[in-house]
Amino acid sequence: MDATLVVIDSEAELARARALIDWLMTSEEPDDIARLRAQAQLVAAFEEERWPRKRPTTAALIRYLMDEHDLTRADLVPILGTPSRVSEVLRGKRELSMPMVQRLRARFRIPADLLIPQASPASSRRSAERRIPGRRAVKDAA
Repeated sequence: MDATLVVIDSEAELARARALIDWLMTSEEPDDIARLRAQAQLVAAFEEERWPRKRPTTAALIRYLMDEHDLTRADLVPILGTPSRVSEVLRGKRELSMPMVQRLRARFRIPADLLIPQASPASSRRSAERRIPGRRAVKDAA
């Protein structure tokens, strides 16, 4: 096989790149192993651009954790507060407070950033503004 890599810009090229990877995986030559790594990175970059991963909602993540740990809604009451609050969080109607995040993090031993929703572009713009007492919000100069 030739010593080039497949630049991927279509489904056909993706199929060619995967075939090349399959062939390179059988080789023990150092050059082929380097080509295998490079081609795998090209495939991964194409797939990530074409089919980006979506971050799960907080409610979906909590439902997953409940399923993995065989928990019921009632088991979440000590963590989230009241049965109605558990229901609101699981339906996506209520965001988690920081104490809730801390209790979930401690209970399931997961990073807090998984439980804190990412800022939307609109809220990011608002965070770039600062308030001056008695005046309207002004944009940061930086």
